[in-house]
Amino acid sequence: MKKENGKEDELMGSNYIRFDWAMKRLLRNKANFAVLEGFLTTLLNEKIVIQKLLESESNQEDEFDKYNRVDMLAENSKGELILIEVQNNNEYAYFQRMLFGTSKLVTEYINRGEGYDNVRKVYSVNIVYFSLGNGKDVVYHGKTEFRGIHEGDVLELTPFQKQTFKVDSVSQLYPEYYILKVNDFNQVARSPLEEWIYYMNTGDIPDSATAPGLDEARQRLKLDRMTKEELNAYYRHLDNIVILRDNIYTERAEGRAEGRAEGRAEGRMEEKREMVHNMKSLNIPLDTISQVTGLSIEEIKSL
Repeated sequence: MKKENGKEDELMGSNYIRFDWAMKRLLRNKANFAVLEGFLTTLLNEKIVIQKLLESESNQEDEFDKYNRVDMLAENSKGELILIEVQNNNEYAYFQRMLFGTSKLVTEYINRGEGYDNVRKVYSVNIVYFSLGNGKDVVYHGKTEFRGIHEGDVLELTPFQKQTFKVDSVSQLYPEYYILKVNDFNQVARSPLEEWIYYMNTGDIPDSATAPGLDEARQRLKLDRMTKEELNAYYRHLDNIVILRDNIYTERAEGRAEGRAEGRAEGRMEEKREMVHNMKSLNIPLDTISQVTGLSIEEIKSL
């Protein structure tokens, strides 16, 4: 795998278009749905056919958002909603953002007066290029279950509900969340999903990769298929990504340095507190303590 100190080479050295740019410019074309369908089929472990794309928030007016994030809202052949978001910048409240996104879809895609049985199933797929939360895995799946606090059993649907809603469990009625922490993937791809994560991380698609959708990506997401104007726009996008990541790394480094400096200062102050306490217990005059510690009389009195 490529190292972090070569991010610009990593972003610009691939023969294939980055996934976020492809989502913004190419995968919205019905002729290219096979790429997205392959990815979703691999992730959700069921055959996904995209019926159409719906309105989303991707086309932001703010210049920062144009390269910071991109999202796409798809409707599959079962009428389910799939929100796919790529996020490049660190966002500490991202978990709440995911919740807001699914909640908004649940309420927006049901007409006033309709019964609750018409609430759409929502999948939230989040491809993040930053360290989200604290965990060892690179792919996380979240769903809603109701578990008894006394018996520990999972609340199930009745046979009538299963037949009516055409699902097997309560969790299938609720939004489901997927988080792909692609920057944390640093190993050889051994499964179809890992092949997709490898592409999202590096921009490369190995000849040995056989995951659904990647063959179509090889054919349709090559740089040499882009016009000169498209390439210029694409490289400006990559430049912005590099700048964004450099800013993130700089902020982290400065934060660590400030933390170490604050820690050293606090350590020295703690030593002085202990020294003052010991000298006070020996009834040493305050002016003498001040000369020894460099603290003012007022500071000594307050300790």
